[in-house]
Amino acid sequence: MAIKNLRIAIAQINTVVGDMDGNSRKILSCIKEADSEDIDLIVFPELSITGYPPEDLLLKPYFVKENLRYLNRISRGIGDIIAIIGFADEKKGDIYNSAAVLNNKKIVHVYHKMHLPNYGVFDEKRYFKPGTKNTLIKIKGISFAVNICEDIWVKDSPAEKKVFSKIDFLINISASPYHIDKIKERKRIIWAKAKRFKIPIIYCNLVGGQDELVFDGRSALFAKDGNVIKEAKAFEEDFLVFDLDLSKKGKAVKPALKPHLSRNEEIYSAIALGVRDYVRKNGFTKVTLGLSGGIDSALVACIARDAIGKENVLALIMPSRYSSTRTQDDAETIAGNLGIRFRRIPVDGIFASYLDALSRHFKGRKPDIAEENIQARIRGNMLMAFSNKFGYLVLNTGNKSETSAGYCTLYGDMAGGFSVIKDVPKRLVYELAEYRNKREGKDIIPKSVFKRAPSAELRPNQKDQDTLPPYDFLDRVIELYVEKNKGFSEIAKETGHADIVKRVLNMIDCSEYKRRQAPPGVKITPMAFGRDRRMPITNKFTPY
Repeated sequence: MAIKNLRIAIAQINTVVGDMDGNSRKILSCIKEADSEDIDLIVFPELSITGYPPEDLLLKPYFVKENLRYLNRISRGIGDIIAIIGFADEKKGDIYNSAAVLNNKKIVHVYHKMHLPNYGVFDEKRYFKPGTKNTLIKIKGISFAVNICEDIWVKDSPAEKKVFSKIDFLINISASPYHIDKIKERKRIIWAKAKRFKIPIIYCNLVGGQDELVFDGRSALFAKDGNVIKEAKAFEEDFLVFDLDLSKKGKAVKPALKPHLSRNEEIYSAIALGVRDYVRKNGFTKVTLGLSGGIDSALVACIARDAIGKENVLALIMPSRYSSTRTQDDAETIAGNLGIRFRRIPVDGIFASYLDALSRHFKGRKPDIAEENIQARIRGNMLMAFSNKFGYLVLNTGNKSETSAGYCTLYGDMAGGFSVIKDVPKRLVYELAEYRNKREGKDIIPKSVFKRAPSAELRPNQKDQDTLPPYDFLDRVIELYVEKNKGFSEIAKETGHADIVKRVLNMIDCSEYKRRQAPPGVKITPMAFGRDRRMPITNKFTPY
């Protein structure tokens, strides 16, 4: 008998790449919950058995074989419910990014992803062969189709039109990574597809952090007019249940929308999730960071505390002869306000030992960047010593503006296991810090930190702007050059400062060797270093 009112669950789960046992147990647990709630159909994200992206694990034949074994195990646990599950299929030596339709202990249909993204963070053509057809799936009188992530972003094909004109609804399973404003693009694309074919779309997205990537969830039911009827949580696992009245051509029942996040709340949540999952999925429980009293380390301390709990964060305050009393006091105040532990370890004695050991070798030369960087490297050594002794993951506190321009010290302030604000420009650092204070309802980060001119404090009266142009200008140039791929002439014309632009572009290009050695960090922009933007280190091309 055909189902007239379809009860559907979207299982927005957080998977771990390679943990097929854990991922499968999570899938089966959701199916058990769905059974208890009389769900007819349950949907899981793209590659939910393997985790996403599995990258070169897919080149190991036994990895693909193991994922197929888990799919078969899951299928044996399926009763009357219909389940859509992402996995990696193998046919005659070719690997496909696939969706399985399971029902009554069987795999009743397999769909192969047709459009493989190969831009930005995606390398799917390296691993997968594209599928060749859309198929109308009929179970219990229900007519639907399944596709995967990128398939819904591309222009309609004749085969797609033929199938979509005959179905009750479309299911899209995705692992769509987050960047700022991505949700707007995503909703616009799915809105257009639903409206064009006049069909509801059930969209299931992955949630969680995987290395540099963060998946924001926000799975949803889109009505046939393209409007979002119900939406899952952002940056959290969720089990979204809703009804479709098939007798009324896919009319949604009991609409309910989740409130939208503000821009800064969204970015902050993405970074916190990225940190939490990187720490936990890689077997760490505690983190340490250098807390200088500046805005960058203050923000990282806040994120760390919010991500994994105040009891799991240790701040090291490491003053040298150039550290002001006010920055040290601010560092202690921030640690106290957050309730995190801190240790004060002066590094001046160690610095003096370095200077003494090098004095005869540096004789006749004035102090310069060599002496400045020694202090940064001593601090990096201190952090790594605590990491080795107590098992802490070192959180790096460098921002995108500094790493773009190379205003950072290799093996010094670039040291660390994970770079929290690696993709966050300096001006956005201030915005996120202000957001965190506002959320708390008081100044967790003291006002003095916002007002004080940024400084590495590695020489007397040092200011960042001694070396860099103002951060507003620098961030604008970085946005145009790195994220929008504009050339020197366009940027010079837009900013009106050709000489400064030339200097900044040269700093960015000459710092590639540094960035290649930097720790991984959370991606929040469309063009993150390393993950999206991949430049040769040895490179004589100069567009200025």
